[in-house]
Amino acid sequence: MFPIQIRYTDAVREIVEMTVKATQNLSQLQESQVEYGTAPKEAVYQEDNIVLYHYAPLVEKPFKIPLLIIYALVNRPYMVDLQENRSLVRSLLKLGIDIYLIDWGYPQRNDRWLTIEDHVNEYISNCVEAVCQRHDLEQINLLGICQGGTLTLCYAALYPEKVKNLITMVAPVDFHVPDGLLNVWSGYSYGPESMNIDAMVDAQGNIPGDFMNFGFLMLKPFQLNVEKYLGLTDILDDEAKLINFLRMEKWIFDSPDQAGETFREFLKDFYQENKLIKDEIYIGEKQVQLENITMPVLNVYAEQDHLVPPACSIPLEKYVGTEDYSVLSFPVGHIGMYVSSKVQKSLPPAIAEWLKARG
Repeated sequence: MFPIQIRYTDAVREIVEMTVKATQNLSQLQESQVEYGTAPKEAVYQEDNIVLYHYAPLVEKPFKIPLLIIYALVNRPYMVDLQENRSLVRSLLKLGIDIYLIDWGYPQRNDRWLTIEDHVNEYISNCVEAVCQRHDLEQINLLGICQGGTLTLCYAALYPEKVKNLITMVAPVDFHVPDGLLNVWSGYSYGPESMNIDAMVDAQGNIPGDFMNFGFLMLKPFQLNVEKYLGLTDILDDEAKLINFLRMEKWIFDSPDQAGETFREFLKDFYQENKLIKDEIYIGEKQVQLENITMPVLNVYAEQDHLVPPACSIPLEKYVGTEDYSVLSFPVGHIGMYVSSKVQKSLPPAIAEWLKARG
């Protein structure tokens, strides 16, 4: 048997050449090249840390009923306009939808006392009212995404007279399903004592964004911490793909701190005790009853979502009171809903057609 001959010099030379080329490409990239959230917009309302933006229409006569996007608190909302050729916002604008978006900003230390009531009864309510006044309307359309979808459901249940049509996207509704690790980690399988939310908030005040991000990465430790960066070697000599990669990394690690009391309430009332589907959520003195959602509802979910598994979103139909309920799914993960080219070709037209049919 002959020993295997390995040409180390060729292998080393290839690695060195690839590394040098990659280093040159990375060093030439400027932060200004990694652009995101580039669709033109203007601030039309501000309160505390939040800003309500209005996107510049891309058609001469936009659809008369505007759409307000309400994103999650745990990530930055520019995911809906991450890059020019894969932008939910730009695609909807091109289809004639007039769009507003709430930017929650970055909570400061003195925001630790903000509650879900502050977010729903004050911030969302005030933003909806601001849009209504700008367009002289009694109702507008809402699109709630991820955790923002859950908050939007609460708002729509409390103020159904303000919502013409409601869209939820990758939004958790039933938090007591075993499919997702977030549900298990939060403690429903073992009781509230499995994760001591009170101790975390009492000690930390606001929950650091880095802590939240670490938890999300640990849901898929190999794929999100090893495999992803191994795959980076395949695109180091492709500047366009590298910029796209860095753009996504920017969004992933741009994690705001979480207002302590809001985090406490959301984890305990929604994840641990699953109160939303039990009609046991009270925002201020008002009871959230999903059966009060009688406006048309479109529920969009991702079939391979590891953050909000389909089983968390699909049950919504059982609890709302509307007779006009539609569902739409795509064979992608949580992030794929925004960056998948196939989804971006199908989802915006589906949303626009659904809204215009109910205008």
